[in-house]
Amino acid sequence: MENKTKKAVRNIFKINLGVKKGEKVLVFSDQYNKTTEKTGKLITEEGKRFTSNIKYIKFKPTGCHGIEPPEKIWEEAFGKQVYVKLKEKKLFKPILEKKITERQLKTIETIIRRHRSEAADVVIAMSYYSTSHTRFRDLLNRLCSVRYASMPLFDEDMLTGPMIVNWQKMLERTKKIAKRVNSCEYINIESDNGTSILLSKRGREAKMDTGIITGPGQFSNLPAGEVYLAPVEGSARGRLVLEWAPTRKLKRPVILHIDKGEVIEIEGKEKYIAYLEEKFSENKDNRNIAELGIGTNDKASRPENILESEKILGTVHIALGDNSSFGGKVRTSFHQDFVLFKPTITLIYKSGVKRKLLKEGRL
Repeated sequence: MENKTKKAVRNIFKINLGVKKGEKVLVFSDQYNKTTEKTGKLITEEGKRFTSNIKYIKFKPTGCHGIEPPEKIWEEAFGKQVYVKLKEKKLFKPILEKKITERQLKTIETIIRRHRSEAADVVIAMSYYSTSHTRFRDLLNRLCSVRYASMPLFDEDMLTGPMIVNWQKMLERTKKIAKRVNSCEYINIESDNGTSILLSKRGREAKMDTGIITGPGQFSNLPAGEVYLAPVEGSARGRLVLEWAPTRKLKRPVILHIDKGEVIEIEGKEKYIAYLEEKFSENKDNRNIAELGIGTNDKASRPENILESEKILGTVHIALGDNSSFGGKVRTSFHQDFVLFKPTITLIYKSGVKRKLLKEGRL
């Protein structure tokens, strides 16, 4: 088992990221639990086989997916000069609070472009709370051509599960599904649990999360395996029945009633509702139907961890909140996915023709 685990870790550097000798690699995690730190250190140690320029750093948990990482992580990822300039111009507060203006963002981008040669080549983000939907990640990918692996909620068991997938076969499968999704205009999602949602993808591109992050500026989750898109804001309507929270099965189903692209009502008797209502009260945009994703990893299997469960072949996940980093218009410090098992997906084309992509979870 140990050899299998180490092989999977080494493949992160060899297959997933294609790390070259001398490249600058930053690995970071938060102190959410001992597993997060342990796995971060394990990956860093194995990474020394591929480059001597690798560093591990940890920080206090941010408390929610989609929150920007702290200043010290920006300093390590972008370099000292960027950190000093952003500090001098007092730009950290607005960007960390996601209250940045377009003018301020242009200033930040100018500073980063000037010093992009100082940035890391590769970032392995192992914090429990996801940094996928952050300006931090977007700026590193877009302006510095950093290769970015996002691994929130990661645990060692994934190294002998979804991380041992045949990456090439999964890549081809994911490409085929993305091509089909990109040819339609509307998508209907249904399930025996009562879920029924119609949404528009008109003008939006379905993207792929394949785990192959070897090209400049590429980004992916690890484990990987999904086709995902930002539905047109205001278009989603219907109901989403939740049977799983991100890390546990709900004792009772929670029904989200959706209209004009956002959750308008929550129905049910389950403690998790209090968490959702708190998030909705913090920011109206947290109600936004932010993402539709389709799992493509045939080695993913565990339903109790959202990072793995949303990759399970034949599942659907729908997210609330922020979608600004993958083609949407909503920016907020909240992004939460919910997985739907054995769904039926119908693609609706411009001509009105309807074709099934999934039927009860089967392609």
